[in-house]
Formats: sequence, C-alpha cells, structure tokens
Amino acid sequence: MKKYLLTAVFCLVLISCEKKSKIEQEVTEIPVDLKIERFDKLFFGTKPENLDKVKKQYPYFFPAGNDNTVWIEKMQNPLWRELYTEVQKKYANIEPVKKELDDLFKQIKYHFPKTRTPKVITVISEMDYNTKAIYADSLVIISLELYLGKDHKFYQFPNYLKQNFEERQIAPDVVSSFAMRKIPPGTQKELLSQMVYWGKQLYLKDVLLPTYTDAEKIGYTPEQIKWCEENESYMWRYFLEKEMLYSSEQKLALRFINPAPFSKFYLEIDNDSPGQVGVWVGWQIVRAYMENSGASLEELFKTDAKEIFVKSKYKPKK
Repeated sequence: MKKYLLTAVFCLVLISCEKKSKIEQEVTEIPVDLKIERFDKLFFGTKPENLDKVKKQYPYFFPAGNDNTVWIEKMQNPLWRELYTEVQKKYANIEPVKKELDDLFKQIKYHFPKTRTPKVITVISEMDYNTKAIYADSLVIISLELYLGKDHKFYQFPNYLKQNFEERQIAPDVVSSFAMRKIPPGTQKELLSQMVYWGKQLYLKDVLLPTYTDAEKIGYTPEQIKWCEENESYMWRYFLEKEMLYSSEQKLALRFINPAPFSKFYLEIDNDSPGQVGVWVGWQIVRAYMENSGASLEELFKTDAKEIFVKSKYKPKK
C-alpha cells in the first residue's frame, strides 16, 4: 500500500512539474517590447538654455507654478549633482534592470493579457521611500536614487527601510504598485481583512516573480523569514488568544501591518521579530487558500477575507 501511495505522489509531482515547465515555456515566448528612458540622465545632462525642450517632452515631471529657475537650480546644485553622479556609477549599464523587467512584464502579459506593456522612465527624485516605483498604466517610474545599495553613504534611514534600497528590489516594488491597481482594497478594518489584503499582494509576487525568494518579495532579510517560519505557530496562537483577528482596533495595524523595525507583541520576542508579521501570516493564509480552492487570480482578488480564511483551512506549521 505504501509503495502505491509513493508512486501516486510521484506521479502528481511529475504532472505538476510538467505543467509548470509548459507555463514557463509559454511565458518565455511572449514578445515584450520594453523601453527604458533615462530621464535622470537627460535632465541632469541638459544645458539650462535647453530646459524647455525637456519640459515639452516630459510635461508630467514639471508641475505648473514652478519657474524655470527652480529646475535650473536643481540641475546645478552640488548635492543633486553628486547624487546624479552616484546613480550613474551604479546604473551606467541599465540592461540588468531591463532584463528583470522584461521577465516581469512577460509574466504580467501571460496572467493579465489585456495589460499594455508600459514605458519605463528612470528618475532621480526626492528620496521618498513610499514611492520608489510607480506603476501608472502606460508608465512605470523608477526612482533610481533609492536603489543604490543599503550601505550607501547617502542613506540616513533606519535599517528596516535601507535593507530594501537594493537593485534587486526594483521588480518587487513595481509589482507592489501594480497590485494596488488590480486588488480592490478591503472594506473592513479588522486585522484579518488587512492581513489578507496584503497577503494577496504577496501572492501576486509569488505568481509574477517566480525566481525571487520570499525574503525579496516581502522585503525581509533571510534571517527575518526564518524567524517568521520558526515562530508561525506561536504568532497565530497569540492572535487567536488575544482575539485580534476580528478586532478593528487601529493600533493593531501599527503593531503588525505597517512597516516598522519590529512587531509589537509587547513581549521579549519583540526585538527579534521583523515588522509586518501580520502581513507575512496573511500571505500564508492566502497561499493555503489558493492551494485548497484552486481559485484563479481574479477570483482571489474579488473574494473577501473571511471567506478566504475559512476556505484556506490555514494551520501553522508546527
């Protein structure tokens, strides 16, 4: 009996691998004509007398009400020039970034055939870590000054933010912005609803970024992923015992959902925990739901958190 069971399991794994291989081949063959325009190089390489030509070409980067002197000062400011120099050092060759984005948009075209391949524009902006990469239908805007490497001398940010200022985070950040357009925000304020909403976003990264690690998808270090895996059962028991899942208390998002140096259980483990552990647990719930339900991405996006939770039959690994 055991022999037959092992044979059946082996056959299922083989069929699954063959299906995955077929999908990978289909994705690879999708034509994608992705262009990257280096607005950062154009802007800082333009002479002041030619600024109006740049403004005409990229009007959306020049909001009304600012005189040309504002932009000329930025072009010539020593600090901005130094930042520009550092970006050009790091991204003298943009082809590795283009390769990652080519692969990403092939995945997007496969799973969302009606999606247009956008034009990608690189900029040097104001170091706003909340808008590192913006997906806006026909445009993707990438702020290269926020991908110079976590140890760069310009970064005066906490470590939990700096650890994601790496080139490898460009594609995950693009997916995060893309997900905002595809996944309806939860209407409920309960912790479970927020967990599942962000879990949906991370599951989309599972689909669109198959070669990326879990750490890269969520923005953790490998050690932080290991901590979550080792403490999954404990975290889940804590949420249940404290009756947090269906609570709408605002502080819960600050403790377990929002970016932070650590999560706040108000216990000794806090300093060892990464921030956003509620997001990580929500991810595992969504993964379990997709495995047990066989739902499509479209169905996942439309299904509410409570239904996903019930049908997931989620149980933490011991």
